[in-house]
Amino acid sequence: MKRRPERRLLRLLLLVPLLLLAGCTAGPEEGEEDAGPAPAPGERWLPRPGTGWQWQLSGRLDTSVKAPVYDIDGFTTTKEQVAGLKKAGRRTICYVSTGAWEEFRPDAGAFPKELLGKGNGWEGERWLDIRRTAELEPLMAVRFDMCRDKGFDAVEPDNMDGYRNETGFPLSAEDQLRYNRLIARLAHERGLSVGLKNDLDQISELVGDFDFAVNEQCAQYEECEELTPFIKADKAVFHAEYELPPSRFCDVSRRLKLSSLQKKYELGAWRRTC
Repeated sequence: MKRRPERRLLRLLLLVPLLLLAGCTAGPEEGEEDAGPAPAPGERWLPRPGTGWQWQLSGRLDTSVKAPVYDIDGFTTTKEQVAGLKKAGRRTICYVSTGAWEEFRPDAGAFPKELLGKGNGWEGERWLDIRRTAELEPLMAVRFDMCRDKGFDAVEPDNMDGYRNETGFPLSAEDQLRYNRLIARLAHERGLSVGLKNDLDQISELVGDFDFAVNEQCAQYEECEELTPFIKADKAVFHAEYELPPSRFCDVSRRLKLSSLQKKYELGAWRRTC
């Protein structure tokens, strides 16, 4: 049976600048783990299961949220904002799309037209031909340089499951594995940890290459058990639901040791935790 296309977010809202709010409050919500000790020099930050997080990709950045980890947009977040979060004891994850082209990004013109496939369901976005690694690797390297230079601890690469979608290209599972491992290597070469976004069918083959997972709606689609290889490897699973209230997924999240949130589709500051 054909799997549903992975749900994605309202990317155009990312055009709204993220502005730093004054003041931060320390400590995670009750029941959440903190971000753990700082890594030794030369080592990557490795989030453990149960680590609390906040995921905000639109609107004015709210730094008062009691979460030890912030997953925020890599382009619109400034170096000063990242430094402010770091000073407050937060870890930061740099959101970038690695599998789809976005016309509203400042580097959109650097992508050759032949790399652009069908739309991925969101206005201004098109799937990338991930087989063309010779062209894509330097473009993604520049993006990851940006994440590193702004002071982020990690990367959340999005649109990592093109082979399961109608991209306009004959992508295979092997193409996806090759590309996803390339993305992981680029992050690691820059001292950044990296998360596997969705791509549930390839978890068993990629869990060794990635430092954590990011998942949308595994409870709604009864897929959360598929993420247990990350938990067994002592790696965090950052999980969000949009259409289910916490009462519908928190028992499963606690049992599986997922880091779970209820969010709205626009991914503003609002959140509910288990």
